[in-house]
Amino acid sequence: MDDLTLPKLPEMTDIWQQTLGWQPDAQQQSLFQQLYELIVIGNKQLNLTRITDPQEFWEKHLWDSLRGIKQFLGANKKLAVIDIGTGAGFPGIPTAMTVANCTVDLLDSTQKKITFLEKTSAELNLGNVKTIVGRAEEIGQLRTYREKYNVALIRAVATATVCAEYALPLLKQNGLAVIYRGTWAPSENLALENAVEELGGVIDNIEEFTTPLTNSIRHCIYLRKVSQTPAKYPRAVGVPTQRPL
Repeated sequence: MDDLTLPKLPEMTDIWQQTLGWQPDAQQQSLFQQLYELIVIGNKQLNLTRITDPQEFWEKHLWDSLRGIKQFLGANKKLAVIDIGTGAGFPGIPTAMTVANCTVDLLDSTQKKITFLEKTSAELNLGNVKTIVGRAEEIGQLRTYREKYNVALIRAVATATVCAEYALPLLKQNGLAVIYRGTWAPSENLALENAVEELGGVIDNIEEFTTPLTNSIRHCIYLRKVSQTPAKYPRAVGVPTQRPL
C-alpha cells in the first residue's frame, strides 16, 4: 500500500460538534489525514499501532485523544503540555494540532518511536512539538522538566496510581493530569485518592463516556496539583509499577 492508495479519514463534522462542542477546520482535517498516512506507512517499519482502519483510527486515536482535553479545544491560553509514554504520538500530536498556543513535549523511552515522531512533526510542520527520550521516573527528577507543565497527558501506560506518580511531579501548581482509561471501577477510587494526596494532588473529576461510533465505555480521570510533590517522587525506574502507592 502506498500513500496514493491510502483511504481517506471520515470527516465526522457533526459528531465532533455534538460530542466535543468543537470541530476541526480544513487545515486541521488535512493534518489529521497526513498524520494517518504517516502512521500507516511508518507502521511497516515500527509497531506503532494495530489500528489502521480509517474509522477506527478516527475514533480510537483522534476522537479519543481530543475527548480527554475537550475543555482546552478553542481555548486560547498558553499551555505547556507533556504526553507521557506517547508511543505513536497520541494524545500529544492531536493536542498540538488543535489547542491554540500550546507547546507539547512527547516523552517516550523508545528511541525509534521518538525518531519517528520527530520526522512526523517536521513533515506536519508542527513547530510547537518537542521530543524527549527517557523514562518518566527519571524525567520527573530533572529540574528541566519538574513542575514545568500545565497539563500532563497519560494514555494506556499503567495503572492510575502509577500514572499519577509519573504525572504529578511534572506539573506546576494548579496543573492538570489527564489519565485516559478504558474501564474504571468505583472501588479503584480510594487507592487512587490516597496516592494522589501523597503526591500533592486531588481527584478533580472522573468522567465516564461512550465513544461515538462503537459505544465503547471510556473514562478520563482528571487530577489537580494542589501542593508540591515530595522530592522522593517519582521513585526510581520500575519502583512505581512494582510497589504502587
